[in-house]
Amino acid sequence: MFGMRKAGIRVAAITVPLVAALLGGATVPAGAQPAKGLTCRGAGVDPAAQVRYRTDAVIDAPLDVIWKLQTDVARWPSWQRAVSGAERLDHGRFRAGSAFHWTTPIPPEAGIPATALDITSTVRQVEGRACVRWTGPADGEGLHIDGVHVWNFTKVRGGVRVSTEETHTGPQVDANVPLATGILRAGLDAWLGDLKAAAEARARR
Repeated sequence: MFGMRKAGIRVAAITVPLVAALLGGATVPAGAQPAKGLTCRGAGVDPAAQVRYRTDAVIDAPLDVIWKLQTDVARWPSWQRAVSGAERLDHGRFRAGSAFHWTTPIPPEAGIPATALDITSTVRQVEGRACVRWTGPADGEGLHIDGVHVWNFTKVRGGVRVSTEETHTGPQVDANVPLATGILRAGLDAWLGDLKAAAEARARR
């Protein structure tokens, strides 16, 4: 999802995420920090990160449906357009310590062949059907990102409010914060939009 050049160096980017609001999410300007970040069991995103985005959407579907879609990592490619492959690296319930590897394609540009961004995420905190926080590196050609991603799920009138916040750090993204923030925004918007569409479609069945 992302490709940019600075001083002759290619910076590839994330199409998701690792990684929201096609549907009315709040936008945080590049480099700005929201007054209060999302947390899961008291832990949030990287407070020192310059690249940060937060958004949310109300999804008209049962919480169980939304939670299952979000935590059944191996099935992400079936509903997330930007995820080309995903696998759990452990077994059993989705819990603190669970890890997963996933990939997102990076389109070709300016004579550079298409490649993929490889992401390995580890769940650090989770509270069943309420929140999850994971961290992990994302690596592609000419790019390394350390990401922290928090999701909150809250029942509200009309469904479930899904809120997400993510930060990225790394020499390439820190070199162009507005561009990197825009790329992160596009990825999270796509992820949350796809989650809404998949959950609401499943709820109608």
